[in-house]
Amino acid sequence: MKKCNVYTRTGDQGQTSLVGGKRISKASLRLESYGSVDELNSQIGLLLTYLTEPADRECLTKIQCQLFSIGNILATDPGSEKPSKCQITEGDIIDLEHCIDLANENLPGWRGFTLPGGCQAAALAHVCRTVCRRAERQIYALDAKEPVDKNVTAYMNRLSDYLYILACRLNFLNGTDEILWHKA
Repeated sequence: MKKCNVYTRTGDQGQTSLVGGKRISKASLRLESYGSVDELNSQIGLLLTYLTEPADRECLTKIQCQLFSIGNILATDPGSEKPSKCQITEGDIIDLEHCIDLANENLPGWRGFTLPGGCQAAALAHVCRTVCRRAERQIYALDAKEPVDKNVTAYMNRLSDYLYILACRLNFLNGTDEILWHKA
């Protein structure tokens, strides 16, 4: 098997290539968007190391695959003759909603706004949620300049909901009380 070089030196001047070959600034909103999606995927990988429940692990592993696809969609030059082969479908959004419903089963009702924290896994799920929200904001800012597939934005919105419910579930399964917000 041929070993490929990790370093190419083509980005040394602050430019990178989109799928399709177009060169863009490493400070571009498009790069920020898919960079945050990549960061979220890495944080979810860390979160997975804390989880033992098969259903939670299965949902998060599928989410990681979808995030990789979203990164590819965002990293593809929208003007390219070869569009991304990856897509997020309405079915993917429905699958994510199913994960939300599963995570929400048997949880106590809403008691108020919660502060991020609790057990370690829940605290990390909250970190993932906030990274997801940042990525979602960046994708919407990109969408204001260049259209982004509506299924991508919908998926990211549902994903932050899932990560919130997952944090609640992880605290519940761990027997850790959530910390409720009280106006100071």
